[in-house]
Amino acid sequence: MAQLIFSAVVASLLYSIAFVSVRADNQRLVSNETLAFGHTLISQNQVFEIGFFSPGKSLNRFLGIWYKNTPDVVVWVANRNHPISASESPVLMISENASLVISSGTSIIWSANNASGVASSNPVLHLLDSGNLVLVDDTSTTTEEYLWQSFDYPTDTLIPGMEMVDDSEAGVEKYLTSWTSPDDPSPGDFVFKIENRGLALADMVVLEGARKRYRLGPWNGMHFSGYQIYPNPIFKIAFVFKQQRLVSLGEPYEISYLVRTTLHTSGMILRHTMNLRKDKWNLATVFPLDACDEYAACGPNCICRSDRPIRCECLRGFAPKFQSDWDHQDWSGGCTRTKPLNCNGGDGFRQVRGVKYPDLLRFWLNTSMSLDECKAECLKNCTCTAYANSFITNGGTGCLMWFGELIDTKQHSIADSKQNVYIRVPVSELDFNTGLEEEEEKEKKNPMGIILISIVSGVLISAFINGGVLLMARLKRRAVKENNEDLELPMIEMATIVQATNNFSMENMIGVGGFGPVYKGNMPSGEEIAVKRLSRCSRQGIEEFRSEVMMIAKLQHRNLIRVLGCGIEEEERMLIYEYLQNKSLDYFVFDHTRRTLLTWPKRYDIIMGIARGLLYLHHDSRLKIIHRDLKTSNILLDGNLTPKISDFELARIFQEDQSLAKTKRVVGTYGYMAPEYLMDGKYSEKSDIFSLGVVLLEIISGKRNRGYEHSDHYHNLLGHAWLLWQENRIVELMDECLYDTFAECEVKRCMQVGLLCVQKFAEDRPVMSSVVSMLGSDGAVLPEPKEPGFFMERSCGTSPYIESENDTITITDLEAR
Repeated sequence: MAQLIFSAVVASLLYSIAFVSVRADNQRLVSNETLAFGHTLISQNQVFEIGFFSPGKSLNRFLGIWYKNTPDVVVWVANRNHPISASESPVLMISENASLVISSGTSIIWSANNASGVASSNPVLHLLDSGNLVLVDDTSTTTEEYLWQSFDYPTDTLIPGMEMVDDSEAGVEKYLTSWTSPDDPSPGDFVFKIENRGLALADMVVLEGARKRYRLGPWNGMHFSGYQIYPNPIFKIAFVFKQQRLVSLGEPYEISYLVRTTLHTSGMILRHTMNLRKDKWNLATVFPLDACDEYAACGPNCICRSDRPIRCECLRGFAPKFQSDWDHQDWSGGCTRTKPLNCNGGDGFRQVRGVKYPDLLRFWLNTSMSLDECKAECLKNCTCTAYANSFITNGGTGCLMWFGELIDTKQHSIADSKQNVYIRVPVSELDFNTGLEEEEEKEKKNPMGIILISIVSGVLISAFINGGVLLMARLKRRAVKENNEDLELPMIEMATIVQATNNFSMENMIGVGGFGPVYKGNMPSGEEIAVKRLSRCSRQGIEEFRSEVMMIAKLQHRNLIRVLGCGIEEEERMLIYEYLQNKSLDYFVFDHTRRTLLTWPKRYDIIMGIARGLLYLHHDSRLKIIHRDLKTSNILLDGNLTPKISDFELARIFQEDQSLAKTKRVVGTYGYMAPEYLMDGKYSEKSDIFSLGVVLLEIISGKRNRGYEHSDHYHNLLGHAWLLWQENRIVELMDECLYDTFAECEVKRCMQVGLLCVQKFAEDRPVMSSVVSMLGSDGAVLPEPKEPGFFMERSCGTSPYIESENDTITITDLEAR
């Protein structure tokens, strides 16, 4: 019976298939028509277009809306959770009950119900010039009464006329969700939404799962407090408040310009604008702006200053909680008070001017209190740690109080002094440093003295400047010349790199590494390049950069990434690599569809290529190089899927007779680090060989070591492989898509070599020359592997070793936990 009912429903929904036709004007779809693959609807003034498309290199099809003049910019996707294979022939139509339906044959792939509940005898689908896809009753006299509209269902892009909503009373929530990747519009890891804290305390946050990644800061009556410059925040926003809650925001639709705001797959918020006469998008705004916008970048009771070499500082009256961590620039532990508070009249407040307010984790708000009343109220409560005006309008109004630790505070320019917070400290702490408000009072009392001092100082300073400018310029030219001569790589001018990467546009960004973003570029000669632009927030300084450049200039091997040149200009430092169109190995191995392209012969060739490249680094190059960050995502693939080891930022040069080094700053990626390196900071060629073993087992299995789950145990991938080896079932580890192409003896040999490489103790692991020999020796008798590193069952859902949200850790982290 249920099957009969379902068949009847499907037949009803698909009744219009017999009347398929496509209108000549391409501007609307009526109930007896369908929109098939290869056909589109276009808005009246040729601004937007809707049809079926395949994103990037994907073969799947989706119904989407894009700008007609820039069809690669998609602003809305209908069936993002329901991809359509290339073998299907989808159509869009209006069903009998005035709902939208995407179907293929007799199957319904996606549907959008008539949300108005109003019956319609003549439903018509229009694509408006605003980009809104609307279903209307053609007989209705009300033009704005939609049966359904796409603006009610945002995907990853906000365009004028569309709104983000958080209206709990109406039960409506609209937010942006990133794509999974540029080739996959299914919902990704990031969400951008309104976060209401009650009353008028609204924020905008980017979430990665349940974890907060970024926030714009609470609404201060004029803009979000995390943005210093106004009136040019990330949006030119139109706000709607209901009962002091921010229920919606958006940008009013204007026909004079095009603008869009996108939640990128990386979690960044990008705002683009277009001059209609040029048909070219320009990146207008990016968030986050710097490392200080990362949520809680500096831990509790700290302030983050992006313009300082050491960006995290304790608030005055506080000191690092873990000094050894702080010395290694690990600020996650934050700061703690140097002296306890004295609630019985022994406390005061230190003003911190021009800041993004701390996150509202525990707070109290009164919108009618003055600042003095707020101070008095905070002093009455021993758990109150800070206070501020809740709004900066009308000279500052309302009272906002924080309780407990202060999280995610960022310094803006001191000139932006309207947004100030007052931190509670013992009165004794106020005696040691002069507060900014006291300096202001001195300036007010003696303005003429300040002016005279400024004039005299200006005259003296100008004399030194005028005499030294030529000397400094000459020295700078000489230093640049000497630098360039030492680097042993062609120097490429900044102007050439800017032109090649379209001024480092987001459309050209192809990845983000630990030290900065990577951009695709096209040189004037037509050669495609990849440009790694060192982030100004990176820990890699100029000397480290020079060392890396001088090292990789000496490395030449077909299985290593080829470096074409470098660029240094003022604070900019860049490396220019060959561009490899097939991205990285993990892009194929861990993808359900793309992994089928890697047959066993191809995987075996990749394994041998990686091994030969690592052998070159350890033994055959002019320098003995320990890579320290070998992983599947650092193996790039060229057009023939030839592997190239990349990313040498963490690599270290060993002396010819050197076998071991030790560091207090362990850097690398969990899941690939050898036990002796992770626990004790000891690294050698044997730690690289451990990483290689992990990569081999990942290539063969198609599974990641970190995060691996099995229904019968809680071991990682290495542990699972060891269990199968002991039971003589090791072939079961192989990716099932290889059954038609694998050679059993080769697979077993590679798995055994992988297990030999990941043995717990470094002295048990083979050297690289032996690894290459074993991998290529058909019929050779190989040693029996011993227990792998990290062979211990974790409790359900936890890792068997230390976990962190960042790749970089320190030895003191491990000793403290």
